[in-house]
Amino acid sequence: FDEVSRDTSQSMYAAVVNSNIQPIIAAFDINAYTKDSSGYVIEMTNYLNSDNDVLNFAPNQKSSFQIGGMQPDKSYIQNVRSFPMNVEIKTVKTYSRGGGCSPFGGAIPGLGGASAGALYTMEINSSMVMLPSKPMQVRYADNRIGYFTRRYTDFDANPQGVKQAEVIVRWRLEPKDADMEKYKRGELVEPKKQIVYFIDPATPKKWVPYLIQGVNDWQVAFEKAGFKNAIVAKVAPTYKEDSTWSIEDARYSAIVYKPSDIENASGPNVNDPRTGEILESHINWYHNVMQLLRNWYFVQAAAIDPRARTLHFSDSLMGQLIRFVSSHEVGHTLGLQHNFGSSSTVPVENLRNKAWVEANGHTPSIMDYARFNYVAQPEDHITAKGIYPRIGDYDKWAIEWGYKLLPEAKNAEAEVPILSKIATERLVNRRLFFGSGQDDPHSQSEDLGDNAMKASAYGIKNLKRILPNLLAWTYVANEDYTNLNNMYIQIAGQFGRYMGHVSKNIGGIYETDKTVDQKGHVYDFVPKATQQEAMKFLNDQLFVTPKWMLDQKIAELTGTNLMSLLSIRQDAVMNTLTSNNVFSRLLRAEAALGSKAYTVSDLTNDLKKSVWSELYTRKPIDMYRRNLQKSFVDKFAAILNPPVGAIGNPLLFVLNFGPAFDAKRSDIISIAKGTLRSLKSDINAALPGVSDRTTRFHLEDVVDRINQALKIDSK
Repeated sequence: FDEVSRDTSQSMYAAVVNSNIQPIIAAFDINAYTKDSSGYVIEMTNYLNSDNDVLNFAPNQKSSFQIGGMQPDKSYIQNVRSFPMNVEIKTVKTYSRGGGCSPFGGAIPGLGGASAGALYTMEINSSMVMLPSKPMQVRYADNRIGYFTRRYTDFDANPQGVKQAEVIVRWRLEPKDADMEKYKRGELVEPKKQIVYFIDPATPKKWVPYLIQGVNDWQVAFEKAGFKNAIVAKVAPTYKEDSTWSIEDARYSAIVYKPSDIENASGPNVNDPRTGEILESHINWYHNVMQLLRNWYFVQAAAIDPRARTLHFSDSLMGQLIRFVSSHEVGHTLGLQHNFGSSSTVPVENLRNKAWVEANGHTPSIMDYARFNYVAQPEDHITAKGIYPRIGDYDKWAIEWGYKLLPEAKNAEAEVPILSKIATERLVNRRLFFGSGQDDPHSQSEDLGDNAMKASAYGIKNLKRILPNLLAWTYVANEDYTNLNNMYIQIAGQFGRYMGHVSKNIGGIYETDKTVDQKGHVYDFVPKATQQEAMKFLNDQLFVTPKWMLDQKIAELTGTNLMSLLSIRQDAVMNTLTSNNVFSRLLRAEAALGSKAYTVSDLTNDLKKSVWSELYTRKPIDMYRRNLQKSFVDKFAAILNPPVGAIGNPLLFVLNFGPAFDAKRSDIISIAKGTLRSLKSDINAALPGVSDRTTRFHLEDVVDRINQALKIDSK
């Protein structure tokens, strides 16, 4: 499946076959034949009971979870069940703990099972699924539309080399034979086979309607691809209604309820490695995802939605949040990746425009990690329609591109120019932008709008509204202050996200995937003015101590260390701003743009003025600022003297757009030294005028640290 030549008439096919061999996993004696020798019987009991890599854990998984050897006397086959297109093998396996003391006190996270002493026991289900007898026609991937893909080496595509082919993962949707002409005329038709998700019978009944709606919400997207009723959710039949139905039958996809404390949900799929055809999906809905949703909605929406001002949401509110998660995970099972860039196409002020945001949603894609509309302010009177994510313009476009049939194309290769032309024409609409979320400031997790500084400022205004009410809104009679502590940490975490969104603009590079026949750049440096705006924001909101966030009353009730609460957020941003990655991008921008670029010198100068402003105003330096200033010096010292034990050369790394970059041969070391020397000079100039004793001790200590970093004998 990984190295392919399809034309059996050509010599290349024979060469590829001769050069590859399928691995032999196990060999079995034939125990019996059918009368005509067309069928065989082998004995697999010992193999199923053994510790093998196919039906149990791979070696890397054993190492990761610190699993040792299997205990045969404590392991057994529970059952083997056969269905029309799959066989399910369920075993109970017991393992010793391996690799010393395990970090897990009980069950292995994400795997379940039970732990006792030096042993792990868990139930393992292994599936063998039969592939379609007639492979589906592939659809070649386009980086401008975010699908999961199947990659392989194609020896036929390039007569003078090889090509790494990439096909998208998708369901097989085809019109009924009698409806093909209607489909060609643009009429909506029902597919031969619907995409059906059954709701796990173990699911709490009150959440079932919301899960169903989350699936059915995708119908409008498939209508863009020419299909009506293409996707639907159903309640699983009872044994009385259908005694043959089983959630383990690979003919049935399902949303599976997991009574787990994991705060998550996931949307995997099983697909044909030859074509990417999705055969089946079991969406995992962990019970405790509701706590995650509660936390998100509380810190992002409590300022504008009174329903969120409690730890126990109404069933109707939680149901709508579950519907959102259901839709998002279903999107993954349809083949769609996260689109982190979608929300960046929305002007920030539109998120406060009641009519606009309620009509269009706060992001064009439910596959974004946009969460909820934290930009909207109470005076905007935005309703739930403008707060929750929904199926948006990008989602409809992506399904149309991936699932719409092209009868005029004879094969997958003939589809490529047609689909590429359609994409080029349609992507003039910025709302259809796909961002993969690598290093582009436009493609970030949990951000909103086209300007991180404006969006984050609005978000902070709402956090300032929530924090004074936190004690009342987290009150639960007869309980301690654990809830208050948890939500206080959530607010600090949300604040930290805003700082991360802004800091990513420093040294940022926008990326817009394009084909060679499209105009414009693929990569663009973030404008100088935008980076200056980001630096000013970080100074005003983070480096100038955000005292609003340091609630002494809450700290007295929860034991929160306010210094750590703030320093964690400040250090995270300082690490980013003084990283080799940011410096190298700024140097690259300077080489390309000259005086139009925001340079490393600009950054270090702005950062020094921001963090060390007291040197120029001769004001005493408080404890929070002293900690920040020490962090500043430590970061620059680490550039000159990387920590002992660092893996490899920390000054030598590979950027995603070019070869290895050696910081020692760039201006980074020079600027780091120059920054520390300049700071030392400023401190020495300020010291005679410093009357505050602690401030003086702090500054003298900093001078010693700078001397040590520069390897200067302070004596």
